[in-house]
Amino acid sequence: MAYEELRERGLVEEIRPNFRQVSKLLARATKDMATARANITIDKEWAYIIAYQAMVRAVKAVMMAEGWRVKGREQARTFVTLMGELLGEEGRTLVNGFDRMRRRRQDLMDEPQTPIPRHEVEGALRDAQVLIERLMELAREQNPQLALL
Repeated sequence: MAYEELRERGLVEEIRPNFRQVSKLLARATKDMATARANITIDKEWAYIIAYQAMVRAVKAVMMAEGWRVKGREQARTFVTLMGELLGEEGRTLVNGFDRMRRRRQDLMDEPQTPIPRHEVEGALRDAQVLIERLMELAREQNPQLALL
């Protein structure tokens, strides 16, 4: 299992789930998505980055609900690996989209003058919303009280 392998490499550690923090991260991911949608007409590149950040918050929340904390320098890559493990084959498209956004976001941060087509941003925002909703379902499975979100 990926969890055990990542733990042996010092990239994750087991924690006691903190569902108050999980709830806050999921609420913030939802707010970030609203911010990304609002900014698409102002700054497409920044809207894309905000949507990616929303996904990161949601992934972090689910990992916390599962009892894992990601550590180290390559946290984004570790999130991708853990998401692949968590979502399985049925979530492969979502995981691949998250990984693609991770790499594209880094390009946008390193080369801010790089344009991004509006249709790519709109697609990324749709993918981010689907992933966040799926991750919220998983978190609610761990703690049904999160259904209040």
